[in-house]
Amino acid sequence: QVQLVESGGGLVQAGGSLRLSCAASGRTFSSYAMAWFRRTPGKERDFVAQISQSGISRLYADAVKGRFTISRDNAKNTVYLQMNSLKPEDTAVYYCTAGTSLGNWHTWGQGTQVTVSS
Repeated sequence: QVQLVESGGGLVQAGGSLRLSCAASGRTFSSYAMAWFRRTPGKERDFVAQISQSGISRLYADAVKGRFTISRDNAKNTVYLQMNSLKPEDTAVYYCTAGTSLGNWHTWGQGTQVTVSS
């Protein structure tokens, strides 16, 4: 089973950028679809972006479309989330997740906090 560790969160001013990374253990990373979700206090975990095993297929939530980019490096067992033009409403704990297929998420990281100040 793959294990996931997120990093790259922090405090940034509105309009700034951050890049989140999610490092996966194991030799089968390229067989997993990957995604990012986020959660704010008192709310459900919301979908942010997903990427297929090959990286060809990508999907974004409307709230982040045009500002965030998901990518993956299968040689490094890592998926990234480049976040530009950050807004205070992007403040959340961001989680990466892996699945055997898109939408079938079964393994989660511990999360990384992103705080955007106004």
